[in-house]
Amino acid sequence: MNITEDFFNLVIDFGDDWRIINVETDHQKLQVYLDIEYIGKEYKDPDTLEIVKLYDHSEIRIWRHLDILQYQSYVRCRIPRVLCKNGKVKQIAMSWAGKYDRHTYRFENRVIDLLKATKNQTKTAEFINCSFRLVNKIIHRSTKRGMERRNLSDLSFKHLSIDEKSFKKGHKYVSVLSHPRSGCIIDIEEGRTKESVKMLIDKTLTIEQQSGVTTISMDMWQAYLSVAKEKLPNADIVHDRFHLVQYLNKAIDSVRRREVKSNHELKNSRYALLKNQINLTEKQRIKFEAIAKANYEVSKAWEVKENFKDMFNQETEKVNGFELFYKWVSNSINKKIKEVNKVVTMFENHLSGVINALITNFNNSMAERLNGKIQEVKLVGRGYRTFKKFRSAILFFHGGLDLYPLNW
Repeated sequence: MNITEDFFNLVIDFGDDWRIINVETDHQKLQVYLDIEYIGKEYKDPDTLEIVKLYDHSEIRIWRHLDILQYQSYVRCRIPRVLCKNGKVKQIAMSWAGKYDRHTYRFENRVIDLLKATKNQTKTAEFINCSFRLVNKIIHRSTKRGMERRNLSDLSFKHLSIDEKSFKKGHKYVSVLSHPRSGCIIDIEEGRTKESVKMLIDKTLTIEQQSGVTTISMDMWQAYLSVAKEKLPNADIVHDRFHLVQYLNKAIDSVRRREVKSNHELKNSRYALLKNQINLTEKQRIKFEAIAKANYEVSKAWEVKENFKDMFNQETEKVNGFELFYKWVSNSINKKIKEVNKVVTMFENHLSGVINALITNFNNSMAERLNGKIQEVKLVGRGYRTFKKFRSAILFFHGGLDLYPLNW
């Protein structure tokens, strides 16, 4: 062995049982090939780990490894095959790569690191100079590996959140079950029907865990409500604040669109009315103040929403929670705005969930942040053609999983 092999054996460790015996460089293609061989004193059955006899070696195979300077690096090797006690011939287990892989564990670790940093499969493939298909394959396998390793018994399932997320055009949705305390997505299921939501809960929680859930935060989607009552019998339903306010914002925008037809001043006022006041630009603030002084119905609808939001800032118990809510209902209905009255009636029809939102600190804010992160995954990935790919990407980035190979 010369100094070149000595150097690479020093800086690239394939384990005590393997050594680099030759280094070949192609300067035109900017590629380097590391020829390695097995130097272990024993041969083991890869399944039973029993000591067995060497049978032969496989044909030369090539694995992608971490780049060395500007050179793409590849490992070349003839893997020993052993004669097992059951008469079968098997390839020994490698400490540096999976049985069916054509890349090393170190290469896979680097891909995972880059994916976490970029949130983008295409950029990751460009950075590491490999195919998009390989990056996508690593996302699927590492997510599967992480889900198999995850021990949900370590989590407290007293408080959960369930939310929907659009998947593709044409009203295609996924249901997302998340754990607000840890800020992780537990799992997702295609669709938002009763059947798909049941499947999501059953595959995630044991019967005992389902009985232990005390609070579930969700939208007013009927399938979610029905399944929660059936599968989570001891859970209080909380209609999260974000969606409640969102319904009122939609009512405000409906009033604005109706009134703008006869009031030119309301033109281009959507963001001035719907954004939080502290986030308004100077131009939007001037627009908002002009609308408020004009006493349009849309400004009254805005007051209804703000009065509703103010209730969350008050210390409430169950008794005065009802009092506060119905005082707001009375004031809102007295304004006689049909779009607002429709939302008020909907809130009354889901009374317990709305009251729970007022009297508990638990809400869907973490689920909404996760929803935003899912949207980022969707936008960066420019959409996903299949649910399987979408699920893997979401859980890869936001499932709180142990993604890396155990070997290295």
